[in-house]
Amino acid sequence: MAIFDFTLPGAGAVLAVALALLTAPTCAAESADPMARGKAIYVEQCATCHGAEGQGESGAYEAELVGDASVGELAAVIGDTMPEGEPELCVDQDAKAVAQYIHETFYSEAARLRNRPPQQQLSRLTAEQLQQSLADMYEHFFGSAWTEKKRGLSANYFNAGRWDKDKLKVERIDPAVDFDFGREAPVEGVTPDEFYIHWAGSLRVDHTGRYEIVVRSTCSFKLRFGHRDNTLINNHVQSEGKTEFRKALNLIAGRQYPLLIDFTQRKRKTEMPPANISLCWVPPGGVEEVIPPENLVPATMPNTFALQAKLPPDDESYGYARGTSVNRQWEDAVTQAALEFGVAAEKELWPQYKRKHRKDSNENRQRLRDFLAELIGVAFRQPIDEETRKIYIDKQLDAVDDDGQAIRRVCLLAINSPRFLYPTLDQQAPASNRVATRLALTLYDSLPSDEWLLKEIQKDQLNPEQPDAREHIREVATRMTNDARLHGKVMEMFFHWLDVDPSAEITKDQDKFEGFDRALVLDLRRSLERSLSDVFWSDASDYRQLFVGDRVWTNQRLNEFYGPAWDPEESHDAFAMVRSKPAPGERYGVLTHPMVMSHLSYYDTTSPIHRGVFLIRRVLGRTLRPPNEAFTPINPELHPDLTTRERVILQTGESKCQVCHEKINGLGFTLENFDAVGRYRTTEKDKPIDATGGYVSQDGTQVDFGSAEDLARYLAESEDAQRAFVEVVFEHFVKQPLAAYGSETAERLVKQFRESDFNMRRLIVEVAVTAAIHPHQQEKANESA
Repeated sequence: MAIFDFTLPGAGAVLAVALALLTAPTCAAESADPMARGKAIYVEQCATCHGAEGQGESGAYEAELVGDASVGELAAVIGDTMPEGEPELCVDQDAKAVAQYIHETFYSEAARLRNRPPQQQLSRLTAEQLQQSLADMYEHFFGSAWTEKKRGLSANYFNAGRWDKDKLKVERIDPAVDFDFGREAPVEGVTPDEFYIHWAGSLRVDHTGRYEIVVRSTCSFKLRFGHRDNTLINNHVQSEGKTEFRKALNLIAGRQYPLLIDFTQRKRKTEMPPANISLCWVPPGGVEEVIPPENLVPATMPNTFALQAKLPPDDESYGYARGTSVNRQWEDAVTQAALEFGVAAEKELWPQYKRKHRKDSNENRQRLRDFLAELIGVAFRQPIDEETRKIYIDKQLDAVDDDGQAIRRVCLLAINSPRFLYPTLDQQAPASNRVATRLALTLYDSLPSDEWLLKEIQKDQLNPEQPDAREHIREVATRMTNDARLHGKVMEMFFHWLDVDPSAEITKDQDKFEGFDRALVLDLRRSLERSLSDVFWSDASDYRQLFVGDRVWTNQRLNEFYGPAWDPEESHDAFAMVRSKPAPGERYGVLTHPMVMSHLSYYDTTSPIHRGVFLIRRVLGRTLRPPNEAFTPINPELHPDLTTRERVILQTGESKCQVCHEKINGLGFTLENFDAVGRYRTTEKDKPIDATGGYVSQDGTQVDFGSAEDLARYLAESEDAQRAFVEVVFEHFVKQPLAAYGSETAERLVKQFRESDFNMRRLIVEVAVTAAIHPHQQEKANESA
């Protein structure tokens, strides 16, 4: 979101300006020029508290006098509340004059951009970017993953105790691995006392974090994961009495990890045990469950790397992750990452390279030198020159005779290099390399590694100086969006926009909401993810459907808890996620999804304040200052006859609260039909729900709402919401303030977004193209200046 906390002044500011207006000079009040009258009042009576340019003054009112209220809203606040206790002393034209002066001079966004234009900041790789970049450096040597629409795992059933193509009886796709065959044959044509099943495919990860892989089985099995030669769990020689096996590891969003299971029921002289196996996981913040079909693909993707070294969190105070802090903790973490990747390069990448280049000359370890040159070229995002080769390769190989040690030394040196850690410090790189670097960084949080993209660079086809360069770069960016890596980054963006932490635990009062447990929350998260993906990856990719869509993804557990509005569109097994039937009047896109509504509620009641703050800040892009003092919500037991709306009105009724809560409450109240777990309701405390509310847009237009439906339809068409969404997308993907790219960039992106019928994928493409070309355009502008 915005780079500064542009906020409407609270009670302190109200009082300070009120005191100023008490003694405003007569000559100012009589001035015919409102700006002159407002300036005179401000300079003579307000600057001592707020500073000459509204910057705040130590010992008086220290907060900056900035925000996004319109002149009319500011004038209304001044006219209604200033001076405190005697508001009639500053009304009408005087209040408007002060409001106009501070708004145009330093308060509004336009004034702030004019006075202090934001700048792009030099940033290192964020934790996510470091993980993604190392993963793509690794995958470069095995080939890139592709998009696979089918779900589940490929399964081969053999009437033998091992792989024997002559005894293959069944080939199919199993939606998940959760079987209890007992002492029966798993499929027709296979004997129950001896058989072998081979499951193959990949695990698709939506969120970066710590996962626990759990396999339960009474039979012999081996699970390979990430690399075809990497055995994660080995029960080939069965451990007597042990049937549960667990492994915890860090996995990265948007990656597809190859997964292979060899399952064997052996012929025995003793009594045959029942045959069963289940493949489960515990995702971040979730509970153990069978890995669902949507996270399994039947294609075995290329070998993949997942960094296990723990990285410190990045600064997210600006609304997006920024790699701005460099300290001992970060440096130690990068070193650990380099050491870990060095081992993988030695044990897995180097053998792969040697197999592919076994006929190449190896005089003076030339094959190893070529391997390291390719690895460093990918890491540094450009071909290496002779000086770089001498420092990073020749010197390291000359120092040690052991190939493995040499590889680890090179990886340690390269990954700790600013040329890897600071991807935009590339002014000396060829133009096509610079464009490709920014496309990969924007869309994947990574670096250029795909063979087809590297060929584009080699042919200099991404050079902004080429004819029709922008259109070709747009075509390349569009091709790059058809990738699972983008899916991971998009899902992260949506969860941030919706103010939902996918790993956070949500608990509710079981006396009121029996059955709302961690398993249900995990299903809600899956439902929200599928609902978001449904809209984003549709042909239209229509942003407006995020507010007005009337279907969600449901399963048996959700259906039982949420009732008929969550009935499936068609029959299904209990485990599967399927589309629901339409529920007009009870559901409005992801805005009212229970995962969102329950997250924005208390343990046992709704929270119109949390919901209102979410709407005004995240969805509408407006700014609010923190409350002047912490407050505890009124305990519902103290007023058992009051509805939630009535309690909130009681608590926030004071004029100092209303400066902000007039905005917050009018939005939050519109969602009162959805209780603390997101179930639709029409009454509370035996009283009809009052879901009326309102909003004043940035252009000063008053909008009234009668229900959540009115709100949803307004948000779908609101210019405030559209601009806010464009800013959220830009800053999440580029990790720089949109304003630093010039006001014309924001206007162009919003205009293109509208002209595309609010196509979100096209918006991301335009954001990527803008980030890729902007440095070149700036250099040209500087040369002309």
